[in-house]
Amino acid sequence: MALVLGLWLLLGEKRSAQDEAPLVEAPAEETLHQVETRWSVAQPLAREQVLQGQLQPWQQVEVMAQVSGRVEQLSRQQGDQVSAGEVLLELSDEGRSMQLTQARANYRLRQTELESTRKLRASNYATETEIVRLEGELARAGAELEAAELAVQYNRPVAPFDGVVDRRHVDVGELVQSGAELMSVVNVKRLKATAHIPQQDASRVAVGQKVTLEVTGGRQLQGVVRFISLAADPQTRSFYVEIEAQNPELWRVAGGSATLRIQLPPVLAHQFSPALLRLGPDGQLGVHAVDESGQVINYPVRVVAITNDGATVEGLPEKLQVITQGAGFVEPGQQVETKLVSASDAESEAVSPLARPGMGAAE
Repeated sequence: MALVLGLWLLLGEKRSAQDEAPLVEAPAEETLHQVETRWSVAQPLAREQVLQGQLQPWQQVEVMAQVSGRVEQLSRQQGDQVSAGEVLLELSDEGRSMQLTQARANYRLRQTELESTRKLRASNYATETEIVRLEGELARAGAELEAAELAVQYNRPVAPFDGVVDRRHVDVGELVQSGAELMSVVNVKRLKATAHIPQQDASRVAVGQKVTLEVTGGRQLQGVVRFISLAADPQTRSFYVEIEAQNPELWRVAGGSATLRIQLPPVLAHQFSPALLRLGPDGQLGVHAVDESGQVINYPVRVVAITNDGATVEGLPEKLQVITQGAGFVEPGQQVETKLVSASDAESEAVSPLARPGMGAAE
């Protein structure tokens, strides 16, 4: 009886399926993911490159003795202002003036001999060889005269440029040899600041850009970029930069360190909460936005600064619709439904300092 009942049920279901078509389920209506967005408009942003540098005098020279002698007089002392060519001190003559007198007399003698021999040559009473020999002796006498004149000049060393006597290394009566240090002269009305720019920022700095130098005591000096090396240091991969700064008050800052703030050309930048920044698969920071057709686009960005007011980034279009809520649930290329909110509402809801990959501000 159980077998007969089973066959009857099976044949009944088969006959019912043949007589009536099965019900077709209606496809589920596809819904788009909803995200909140706001319009972000780029604003001009003044930029600066901050470097740590070293200050040096614009000119600094150690005045050396070029002849031997005893210091007879100090014409300038430490701290004195000097002009180019001004005498700094006097050394004893040591017979150099007498040698100059002898060299002058010898030079005049050679001149007279040559002039007389040329007259004789005109009358064929002297040979051309004699003329050539006397010309050579006159040239030798001229060189000796010039050397004697220089030796006498070296008795009175002079300042090589306008500046200040920074150090005095000798005293009156001291015997010095050729090559000894006498005085140090510096020019600090202008200063030279040197620093190194990281290779990733070297292209942002150019000759002629204005620089603010922050020195000890909170004081500031103004300068400009004068030189940037063409090749990076092989050890640090950074580029050498040289800055000229004015020091009209002669502040004692040469030799110390300074913070250099190089003013860069302004750029168009966007500012929003750091929570909207996202790390892409390649590790580069970006931001999710929606185009005119409602499609999600990821824009790579470069962070210029992060402050209490938010993150300032560059590399985006001048105006774009940024996703402020729900970015973690959508992918680039996906169609979404947008809900436009004001900038103030969007910023108040973003609390995370930096969104992780796959996580939006709403999460």
